[in-house]
Amino acid sequence: MSVPKILTVVQARMGSSRLPGKVLLPLAGQPLLVRMVERVQRAHLAGTVVVATTTDAADDAIAELCATHGLGCFRGNALDLLDRHYQAARHYGADVVLKIPSDCPLIDPAVIDEVVGYYLHFADRYDFVSNLHPATFPDGNDVEVMPIEALETAWREAKRPLEREHTTPFFWENPTRFRLGNVEWDAGLDYSMSHRWTIDYPEDYNFIKAVYDALYATKPTFGLPDIIALLEKRPDIAQLNAQYAGVNWYRNHLDELKTVDSSQTRTL
Repeated sequence: MSVPKILTVVQARMGSSRLPGKVLLPLAGQPLLVRMVERVQRAHLAGTVVVATTTDAADDAIAELCATHGLGCFRGNALDLLDRHYQAARHYGADVVLKIPSDCPLIDPAVIDEVVGYYLHFADRYDFVSNLHPATFPDGNDVEVMPIEALETAWREAKRPLEREHTTPFFWENPTRFRLGNVEWDAGLDYSMSHRWTIDYPEDYNFIKAVYDALYATKPTFGLPDIIALLEKRPDIAQLNAQYAGVNWYRNHLDELKTVDSSQTRTL
């Protein structure tokens, strides 16, 4: 049995209504995007890792950053992320595609390997595997895996704007059509609504920077258990962005989503 060619797509752009240029904010002496890609690259099953940005002039800065740091970069449609992922997959000749957003600078490589490993072990059973439906890991450990055939089907058939913008809803919004797999946190806990490790607001950056400041110098490879232990010792760090815990993009589309309800997101 041949080993599939895996492509991890880290979607990134400069535009952000709440925190413009967040991917270039400094973390331990490097831009946030560089630190995040370093973490993704440490996953044994991530395959080729590419930053997928847009063709907008504003995102020239991301392309230049990638060139400076030797990171793979693909540029595509600004609003249609489903197309951007599919075109990147075609460009790199991928058999399997991982979707990881660039707002996850604390993502644990071990979580990536767990989700991808699950997909590879049961590849004949699933068209889509993630750790998000339902989510149990701390928010900011988002991993979604799909074979190129399924991605092409979604690219060809998905019509709703939210399906194009968010890449993967076409799969999990059609559970009778696609075989869906989900990986839950082994600890048997659900931190998805209580622990926010993603970046969308200035308070999120303050939280993430505090974690890096506390852990990176002594253990650059710190993972999920290290962060949990830190927050138990330093609840003041957890409070930096606690007001946004449980807030995610679902909140703007609850009237459109069939498989997500208000229990899976908070509103501001």
